[in-house]
Amino acid sequence: MAHPEQYLETDDLHPIDIVENLAEHHAWDFDRIADDQIAMAVEGQWRTYAVTLAWSGYDETLRLVCTFEMEPPEARIPELHAVLNAANDRLWSGAFTYWAPQKLMVFRYGLILSGAAQAGPEQIDTMVSAAVNNCERYYPAFQLVCWAGRAPEDALQVAIAEAYGRA
Repeated sequence: MAHPEQYLETDDLHPIDIVENLAEHHAWDFDRIADDQIAMAVEGQWRTYAVTLAWSGYDETLRLVCTFEMEPPEARIPELHAVLNAANDRLWSGAFTYWAPQKLMVFRYGLILSGAAQAGPEQIDTMVSAAVNNCERYYPAFQLVCWAGRAPEDALQVAIAEAYGRA
């Protein structure tokens, strides 16, 4: 994702207003659920991700939740949790979890903006981009563990391997 142009000039915009402008800029499908919440569909290579951002004035945090459906075989749930833990050990910000009742893989991140700090469009764009990129990066590992029976550490080699050259 490219950084958006500097088209927001006011310093006093609500964080969800900024996200809405970014969604329009990137031509993402979105729904402004409430004044403090927005849901978007962001297309990746592997999936279309449901990305929700919500502002909590109480703790001054912009929360991001990026999800995709996943229904692993019940017998592979322990290995899925192991690969999630291993993936989370490799992340500097944000974390994966699996919401079994909803059958959703979830990447979560919270941007704390205490003391009346303001997040800019570039910062929020990077936040959404990082969430989608992390989902894209680890999606193959989750698939290999759940459906190919691979060991978590073995499957993670796909996520940490760098591609060289061109096809």
